Amino acid sequence: MFEIFMAKRLFHDTGNKDKTSMPAIRVAVFGVFIGLTVIILSIGIIIGFKHEVKNKITGFSSNINVTSFNYSDSYETDPIEVSDSLVNLLYSLPGIDHIQKFSTKPGMIKTDDQFQGIVLKGVGAEYDTEFLSAHITDGKMPSWGGDKANDSIIISETISKKLLLDIGDKIYTYFVNDNIRARRFIISGIYETGFSDYDNLFIIADIRTVNRLNAWNADQYGGIEIKTRDDADAAEVADNIFNTLSYHTDKYGKTYFVQTIEEMNPSIFSWLDLLDMNVWIIFIIVLAVTGFSIISGLLIIILERTSMIGVLKALGASNKSVRKIFLYFAACLVAKGMLWGNIIGIGFGLLQYKFHFLKLDPTVYYVDYVPVRFDIPVLILTNIAVFCLSILFMIGPSFITTHINPATSMRYD
Repeated sequence: MFEIFMAKRLFHDTGNKDKTSMPAIRVAVFGVFIGLTVIILSIGIIIGFKHEVKNKITGFSSNINVTSFNYSDSYETDPIEVSDSLVNLLYSLPGIDHIQKFSTKPGMIKTDDQFQGIVLKGVGAEYDTEFLSAHITDGKMPSWGGDKANDSIIISETISKKLLLDIGDKIYTYFVNDNIRARRFIISGIYETGFSDYDNLFIIADIRTVNRLNAWNADQYGGIEIKTRDDADAAEVADNIFNTLSYHTDKYGKTYFVQTIEEMNPSIFSWLDLLDMNVWIIFIIVLAVTGFSIISGLLIIILERTSMIGVLKALGASNKSVRKIFLYFAACLVAKGMLWGNIIGIGFGLLQYKFHFLKLDPTVYYVDYVPVRFDIPVLILTNIAVFCLSILFMIGPSFITTHINPATSMRYD
C-alpha cells in the first residue's frame, strides 16, 4: 500500500539527526515507553500484591470456614459436631480439595517478666502443613495426630522475640473457663508469615489439647476449614455448602454457619479491592501524558513535512490518503515505544519476582517485599488498549493535513 510505504519512509527518515523534529519524536517514543512501563509494573504489582496477601490468609486458614452459627471474632466459640459422615458429605460436593478440622482457645502466655495475649489454634493429623512448613524460620513442625496428645507447639517469630523465647523452651499458658487453667507447652518451631494479624496472635498446637481445654466432647470441634480447587469459585462452593447444610443442626443442637475468607476478613479484602481503583487512576494519568507527547510529536512532524504534504496532494493524493500516512507513522512510533516498554517493564518485574530487591514493611503491607505477578491475558489486553487509545488520540491532529493547500505549501519550499 502506498500509505504504508510512505509511512515507513517517513519513520526511517526521522533517524536523520539534522531534522528539527528529532527531539519531539524522541519525546513521543519515550513517553509511550515510560507510560507502558509504568502501567505494566503497576498492574503486575497490584496483581502480585493481592495474590500474596490472599495466599497468606487462605494458607493460614482456608477459602471457606464452617463453624457454629454463634461464631465470633473472640475465638471463644461454640463447638460443632464434625462426624465422618459430614466430612464425606462435604467431599462429595464439587470444587472441594481438602477439609481439615480446627479448634481455638484464647489465652495468655506468661514468662518471668512479661505476658502476651494469644489464641491457641488446634490442628490435627489431616491439617495441611505446607504453608506453615514453608514459613518455619527455626526448629521444625511437630507431628500431631499420634496416639496421644502432643505438647509441642509452634509460635511466631514476633511472639518469640517479644517474650525472648527459643526452640526447646517450656512455656506456661493460662486459659479461663469457669476457673483459670494452666498448661505447659514445649516450643518445637518458630514461624514467620509476615502477616502481622496472625503472627501477633496465633500459636499452633495439637487439636486434642485445645479440645480438652474447651471441655468439649470427642466429636466436637471449633469448625472446619475447607480449601477449594484452584479452578473453583470459592463463593459458588460456599453457596453449595450452605444449601447442603442449611437449617441443619448437629446432635447437640448447633446450627452450621458457612463463611468465605472474604466474609471473614471484610476490611482486608475491601482494602485490596480499592487497589484496583489505583490502577485505573494510574492508567488514565499515564495515558493522558503519553497522548500529549504523541500528539505533540505528530504535530511537529506535520508542520515540518508541510511541503511534502503539498507535493503528495499535487500528485493526486487525497486528504484521506495523506491522513493515513501520518496515522501509520504514529503507529510506528507507538509500536517502537511499546516494544521498549514491554521489554523494560516485564524485565524489571521478572527481576523483582526473582530477587525481591525492593523491600516493604510487613507490619504495614503484610508482605516484606514488592510482589510482582504477570497475567498473560491482562498483559495482552493492556498492550491492545494502549495501542488503540494512542492511535485514537492521533485521529484529531491528523485532520490538520486536510487544511494544507498544495500551492501555498510548495511556494515557500
